[in-house]
Amino acid sequence: MKQLYVLSWYFVCIALLFSCQSQSVVNPPVKPIISKPRFQIGDNLQWAATNYNDSNWMLQRSDTKNKVFWIRFTITLPQSSTGHLGLAIHSFGAFECYWDGKLIGKNGIVQDSLRSEVPGIVDTYYLLPDSAVVTGTHTIALRMSQAYISDNYRRVHVRVTDYTSLIRSPLLQTCFMCTLAGALLMAALYYVFLYSQNRKRSAVLMFGMACFLFCALLMLEYLKFYIDIPYTHFYIRLEVIGVLTLIIAFLVPWYFAIQFSVPQKPVLLSVLGFCLLVLYILYYGHYDLTAQLLTLCMWVFSVGITVFALQRYFKEALIVLVGLLASFIVHIFLYYDISLFVSFVLIVLCMLYLMAVRTREQEKAYESSLLLSERLKNELLRKHIQPHFLMNTLTSLIDWVEESPKEGVVFIEALAKEFELLSVVAEHSLIPVRQEIELCQSHLIVMKYRKEINYQWKELNIDQEEYIPPAILHTILENGITHSLPLEDGSIRFQLYFESTPQTKKYELTVFARNRPVLIGKTGTGLKYIQARLTENYGSLWSLESCAVPEGWKSTITIYHPHRAIR
Repeated sequence: MKQLYVLSWYFVCIALLFSCQSQSVVNPPVKPIISKPRFQIGDNLQWAATNYNDSNWMLQRSDTKNKVFWIRFTITLPQSSTGHLGLAIHSFGAFECYWDGKLIGKNGIVQDSLRSEVPGIVDTYYLLPDSAVVTGTHTIALRMSQAYISDNYRRVHVRVTDYTSLIRSPLLQTCFMCTLAGALLMAALYYVFLYSQNRKRSAVLMFGMACFLFCALLMLEYLKFYIDIPYTHFYIRLEVIGVLTLIIAFLVPWYFAIQFSVPQKPVLLSVLGFCLLVLYILYYGHYDLTAQLLTLCMWVFSVGITVFALQRYFKEALIVLVGLLASFIVHIFLYYDISLFVSFVLIVLCMLYLMAVRTREQEKAYESSLLLSERLKNELLRKHIQPHFLMNTLTSLIDWVEESPKEGVVFIEALAKEFELLSVVAEHSLIPVRQEIELCQSHLIVMKYRKEINYQWKELNIDQEEYIPPAILHTILENGITHSLPLEDGSIRFQLYFESTPQTKKYELTVFARNRPVLIGKTGTGLKYIQARLTENYGSLWSLESCAVPEGWKSTITIYHPHRAIR
């Protein structure tokens, strides 16, 4: 049911995005018939006239260098319109636009013998006079220069349609895309901040980076609608878009490879990077085609990784595969400038779904650790009040009271203090390190009277402001007592050392004694308790090492980038 629920949301998103049109509907519809452009080098204002015969003009452009040239179109309006018509021109260069011989607008300054060219912008829009848009054939003549990139024969496109729709359509597209970009930016910031709290989750950082790059790609693509870009800088934006697409095409399959635990990731990523670089280099300068090929390469690798995950019984891989297939279908049937970003949004939804699944798994693991910590806490308390421990302690206590009442009182006070401290600290997730040390010292006094061994305690560089999980040092201390034999002088010494760096906090508890034989492969309750307590407070940001050293035995607890949990 859960998978069907997610699938339904995919289709809802697709339906909503399909409703976005690249052009607004004109009411009433105006479908002018536009002829192929004719081209002529030279400069003569009579060429703007409607009745001028341009049949001998060229149909193909040539290199104009710094010369003035003209381009003429004929447009047939099949019917009159009750609304206002507008003219949209997409071109490289500076030009003066004439409609039926009358100047209706300028874009930049055309170069001539008296002045240099001022580059025009790529897309311009003009409101046509109502008196000039009657039914029939009209002439558009452009007096142009293209002095800065004269060898670029980019075609000039003209379009006549309802002026309101002409102006509103880019605004609606930009509004929608900016809203989408804002959502991606917020997601990027959220997951980058989330990564800063747990830097071992590389997938979180990669998802945040992917959202940020998608946002940047959207903003750059629609930058042309709210910033005037001279034609001399037109390709800079396309080159940046190509680089962003290249990075995204590498990042997305990498993310899926991490989430699905794909083996041999370096080999896979090397092949992916090689394919992307080859495509980028071979098709450099073919901007839309390059973006499509890079996106297709990303999609093929992502689908391959997802199919591999399905074979390894990753349940969530089915949802991701459906999303990837939906993105491909959208890319086929929608206009490219729209389909590219709709496809990317569906891929982001796939990535977000995986992130949600992994986050839920971590939450379940955390909840399990809390339950385990609670159970082990109770077991730890029961271990200290179990009949065996109490009988042995009370037997030793009777002997001490009979032989030395004064020492027996010290024994009783130490035992009472240990139980009091255990009952207090067991209810907290973190306690002051000084309280933990007092618990250890009380236990050593109790065990000193029980085993009649000289236990000694020493501490170095302890920060009294630090907090640690309760009874973890106490548990290590108990293990040291159980698995150690006294030195020649009849003593066992414990030394606690603390070290803090910008990256870690480290506790080292060294037992100076002779080691008993250790059972390999057996994990006791005490060690499980320590692991559960550390996981409860620090997640995966900790490590525990315990090994024999020449002096005896050393246990090291390292906490990475520690943060103070709620006490």
